[in-house]
Amino acid sequence: MMMGHITFFWGTSTEILFPGWPGESFSCYILALIFVFMISLTVEWISHAKLIKSGISNVASGTLQTLMYAFRIGLAYLVMLAVMSFNIGVLLAAVAGYSVGFLIFGSQVFRNNLKIEPYQDLSDLPPLNC
Repeated sequence: MMMGHITFFWGTSTEILFPGWPGESFSCYILALIFVFMISLTVEWISHAKLIKSGISNVASGTLQTLMYAFRIGLAYLVMLAVMSFNIGVLLAAVAGYSVGFLIFGSQVFRNNLKIEPYQDLSDLPPLNC
């Protein structure tokens, strides 16, 4: 039975989320890092997305908002559990995914002269809190 690390470490021999995954292969480890990166990027996308159309009923809007929230929280917990593998590569992949996701979806970089008023709601979900 393999014991997990309780301190951060470098290395490709780790378990992330499931027993035996990604295994001993370096290519599988890189695939796992990409997977963690994409999950954290998706959390940022959902956090800043405006997917609910105006004009639909409050019940439909609230249901869709609740489903989006549950999906976002589920993904965020998966990232948290992956980081709890204490592998520094996984930690860096998660931080990079959240950072790139914020750069693309949450920052002013890719907005075309959009002036944001204070407290303007630009997404369907409230901010993700720790």
